Amino acid sequence: MAIGNLVPMLTGNQVAPEADLERERRVAAQAGLVVTGADPLNCETPPPALGGEVTPTARFYRRNHFPIPLLDGVAWRLRVGGLVERPLSLSLHELTQLPAESTVVTLECAGNGRAQFQPPTAGVQWGVGAVGTAEWTGARLADVLARAGIRPGAREVIFGGADCGRADGAEGAIRFERSLAVDDAVQAGALLAYGMNGEPLPARYGYPLRLVVPGWYAVASVKWLTDIRVVEEPFDGFFQASHYVYEWNRGGVTATEPVRLQQVRALITRPGSGQDLACGALNVRGVAWSGAAPIERVDVSVAGGPWQEARLLGVATAHGWQQWEFLATGLSPGPVSIRARATDLAGQIQPEQPEWNRLGYAANFIHEIQLHLH
Repeated sequence: MAIGNLVPMLTGNQVAPEADLERERRVAAQAGLVVTGADPLNCETPPPALGGEVTPTARFYRRNHFPIPLLDGVAWRLRVGGLVERPLSLSLHELTQLPAESTVVTLECAGNGRAQFQPPTAGVQWGVGAVGTAEWTGARLADVLARAGIRPGAREVIFGGADCGRADGAEGAIRFERSLAVDDAVQAGALLAYGMNGEPLPARYGYPLRLVVPGWYAVASVKWLTDIRVVEEPFDGFFQASHYVYEWNRGGVTATEPVRLQQVRALITRPGSGQDLACGALNVRGVAWSGAAPIERVDVSVAGGPWQEARLLGVATAHGWQQWEFLATGLSPGPVSIRARATDLAGQIQPEQPEWNRLGYAANFIHEIQLHLH
């Protein structure tokens, strides 16, 4: 990809105008996305539209906490400050002049699958399509932090987005901010991405710049990035300490843990659930991913039968999903269920029932589809 082609327009760090919500809804509908929240707009991708090496940009799921800000790429600057030796103010053009990297990364909303939890939990009621894989192009976060020079005593790196508004449980208007520990910020392979699937990053996915943190739930990949602050105290922002944390009740004691790596998961993309198909050999296809390690195997169960190993396709990428297929034979007419589960090289196996938590995160239930054969 020609890096020079990734620099179009933008509006500075002042309060930005917002994208036309009705137009965004029409664009999403035309792409075949399923709306799970109208204002702010949240959409998921139907499983049959997933499954390639990357997800077409128009069909990539959308997760918004606030209206989409429209920024001017000429006036915009990324400011890097706090506990650094050399504060920075970088234009989009300057970022494109740094060593660039293109990496295929799967991003998944931490709430993907939330609608399956019983009893129900609060939040956007995602099915299984709040996930997508893209080739992201940008500067390495580690390079930018090295240029700024992290000072001794630094503990966390805070990433601030231009999107802002009101959120249930927060006082007044807030912006979207998240942090990473310094070691994670330097070592996770994160990109400051200005390109998506070989084109300039679209406004709806974070233009002019977004963070992409491979293997982590997508909440870490802050969109519409305007500033990076290196600090010595733990960050306790709304989307860090109050939301995007696991909260369990264990023996009457509340236990919490931050949302970090994606949990292991397999998804059936073909055929689509509810289809009426002719009897005979049935080719089942899908994708699988995990934030902890590459996928080791995917197993499929047909009509309640034993788990059988599927065939992994292609060469696995370090941070993208793994495609797979399974040939089901000997099927009888009538209703039939097909289930898929994944195992990663860290030994994690997708569970029948992930542990219920109050905010409904990491709902990596075994994926099941229902078909009718004639």
